[in-house]
Amino acid sequence: MASEDPATAASSPAAPGRAPTGGRTFFGQPRGLANLFSVELWERFSFYGMQGIVLLYMYFQTTDGGLALDREVAAGIVGAYGGSVYLFSILGGWVADRLFGSERTMFASAVLIMLGHISLAVLPGVAGLAAGLILVAVGSGGLKATITNLVGTLYSRDDPRRDAGFSIFYMGINIGGLIGPLLTGLAQQQVGFHLGFGLAAIGMAIGLVQYTLGRKNLPESVHHVPNPLPRSHYGRYAVIGVVAVAVVVGAVLTGLLSADNLADVVVGAIVVTAVILFAILLTSKQIDRDEHSRVVSFIPMFIGSAAFWALFQQQFTVITIYSDTRLDRDLGGWTMPISWVQSFNPFFIILLAPVFATLWTKLGTRQPTTPVKFSLGIMFMGAAFLIFLPMVGTAAVPVLWVALIMVVATMGELMLSPVGLSLSTKLAPKAYPVIMVALFYLSLALGTALSGSLAGFYSEENEAPYFGILGAVTIAIGLVLLALSPRITRAMRGVR
Repeated sequence: MASEDPATAASSPAAPGRAPTGGRTFFGQPRGLANLFSVELWERFSFYGMQGIVLLYMYFQTTDGGLALDREVAAGIVGAYGGSVYLFSILGGWVADRLFGSERTMFASAVLIMLGHISLAVLPGVAGLAAGLILVAVGSGGLKATITNLVGTLYSRDDPRRDAGFSIFYMGINIGGLIGPLLTGLAQQQVGFHLGFGLAAIGMAIGLVQYTLGRKNLPESVHHVPNPLPRSHYGRYAVIGVVAVAVVVGAVLTGLLSADNLADVVVGAIVVTAVILFAILLTSKQIDRDEHSRVVSFIPMFIGSAAFWALFQQQFTVITIYSDTRLDRDLGGWTMPISWVQSFNPFFIILLAPVFATLWTKLGTRQPTTPVKFSLGIMFMGAAFLIFLPMVGTAAVPVLWVALIMVVATMGELMLSPVGLSLSTKLAPKAYPVIMVALFYLSLALGTALSGSLAGFYSEENEAPYFGILGAVTIAIGLVLLALSPRITRAMRGVR
């Protein structure tokens, strides 16, 4: 865009509302960040708390409280579900941009998430699993794209606090991600899976109550609908929605879509969606030349981001299986819950995020450009997979070895994810602010779905080629992006 992004428009006198700039602050940030920080914390508590045990729930035997599904099929479902969460962020972004605005869409999405966790907690068998995962996927998709855009409305484009604010927000995500698997994993081990799912539902309920009490601290602009859908078009889109649902149901009934191929189907759907959305943005008459260049610059970042998440999100597929079958989890006669390994990453995020936020703030304009940060983050992730190799053939891998792997992966994440969220709001065309954020999450969707597909190739017998090849290929992708970073930065037209 020529002069300002959606966050700037929302905080300028000409915008429908203005982000408050005076009064009390939250760690030096706008006061509204405190409310968004808290609701995201509880949403992530419920999300990661549930995700920490849902794969185990699927492949554990019925005598252990599980559903006794095939382990590879279960891992594919987890990958497909995770990818669908971010795929539904496209739907949530469209609803926010065209129908209800970011704030109302986010609130309704949070309600769906709570209902999904309740379904997992109280409905038995595969029916409860399906209902719960669908509701959580749709709700989480709507919340993800919109809450990031709401954080963006608190800042002007040139506000030097912007990246630090997104890093603080990102810390809230990881506080919830740390506590969730610890509590739900302990509940699952001591009592059963359904209590763990129930704790996730309670966490989301707390987040909803807290958010309702603090809504008044958000700027008026959060209720603005950037690109309203004409009422004459409502019927057309309702028909499209009904047809889409009918196609999915028909594919399930005819066997074209099954648990066995779900992850691969989601990967294909995400790729097609990404191509369509980039084409819509690049051909739209509502974006100017600078906005067009910025969208083009995001394409290689999208590809690099997908490669990063294809490895990183395996903490919910391959690393969960690895923790169950390969780790020595005995701690002085007490067996550590399997899902607790998933709390390593948010723990290290909490320790390191303030360090990175301070580093970027102190460096100011001297900090690396976003493409350079992306490339370094991707290479860190590839290196983390190579660290698995010395433990190949070890009968009982020490828990601290996985902690080391997650430290390296976390440094990569801090190079890529918080700045990626911020970048998507800065590169967004004025007419499509939430859709651009949704595209960043779509790269995460692709990587997450791929993590489920790739999990089918993992076994203890082929650990060396599995971790070695994926690590080396990912490092190579990071090197290519690093070589292209000067050209990408120029295409961003003033955005770093």
